[in-house]
Amino acid sequence: MKATYSQHVLDFKQASGTSRGILKQKETWFIKLETHEKWGIGECGMLRGLSCDDRPDYEEKLQWICDHIGLGFDALYAELNEFPSIQMGLETAFISLASDDPFCLFPSKFTNSKDTLPINGLIWMGDHAFMLSQLEQKLASGFNCIKMKVGAIDFDQELALLKTIRQRFSKDEIVLRVDANGAFSAEEAPSKLAALAAFDIHSIEQPLMPEQWESMAALCKNTPLPIALDEELIGVFGSSQKQELLDIIKPQYIILKPSFIGGFRGSQEWIKLANERQIGWWVTSALESNIGLNAITQWTYTLNPKGPQGLGTGSLYTNNIDSPLVVEKGYIGYDDTKKWNTIQ
Repeated sequence: MKATYSQHVLDFKQASGTSRGILKQKETWFIKLETHEKWGIGECGMLRGLSCDDRPDYEEKLQWICDHIGLGFDALYAELNEFPSIQMGLETAFISLASDDPFCLFPSKFTNSKDTLPINGLIWMGDHAFMLSQLEQKLASGFNCIKMKVGAIDFDQELALLKTIRQRFSKDEIVLRVDANGAFSAEEAPSKLAALAAFDIHSIEQPLMPEQWESMAALCKNTPLPIALDEELIGVFGSSQKQELLDIIKPQYIILKPSFIGGFRGSQEWIKLANERQIGWWVTSALESNIGLNAITQWTYTLNPKGPQGLGTGSLYTNNIDSPLVVEKGYIGYDDTKKWNTIQ
């Protein structure tokens, strides 16, 4: 078996704002496996400034994996604890290689174009007019679950935008999720959550920066709206540490980003622990290209998840890889009449 890796730089159609800054480009890496008869591909979706494996030796590790591919998946996965995005890319590549079609990793009604998954429509941060224009576009496209980034512009403007939505649509018509990306302090979070709760918010993602377990636990215990942990899961290795985190914080939800938490294998462990504790969850992509998004979406479908998932990021780039993935009226589907155009 031969293994190689390559880098691909994705260009955003428009600069996308988060509480951590403005994103104009996104680096990603592909691992390709080849035998005489078949090939497989996986994406290592590391995100600068957020992934725990954003390290100077990242490409060195990729090369090491390619040089030692003969060790097999299990042995290599165990060597990659501190590189969850490479775990994800490698796991996907092995599944792809073993499949009859390298892009049909989890055959199902989804890949047969007979079923779809509901997703949320993402509104990026910006000034009030920019966010409102995005909102109008998502509503016109048929989304009934909207996820809005909060915490970067004036909080009163963000509340005004939420008020605009609720004046037009009830919670039964439009589900509202907000994502703070850790933008609130422990002191201000209770009052800000109370203000948000007035607009029938489904949940808030990561109101505090990670690694403030006691503060987050207190917030989750007394919150007026459900809290979902996102960045909090990044860099948490080992089953005992994962259990400790969930047992101390006791969140209402966790959000699974396979590229950040060790691929499907790592995500399954979080799901098992969450289910044992009656903690809800959903799956979100992490700005991968369509290679990674395809794998994550197909895998997510097999879980029979509840509610909209966060899998609508494939249209963000000018130079994404053409794929059969389609988003229509708030659902992601797979049009098997469309062809892939990928790195060969």
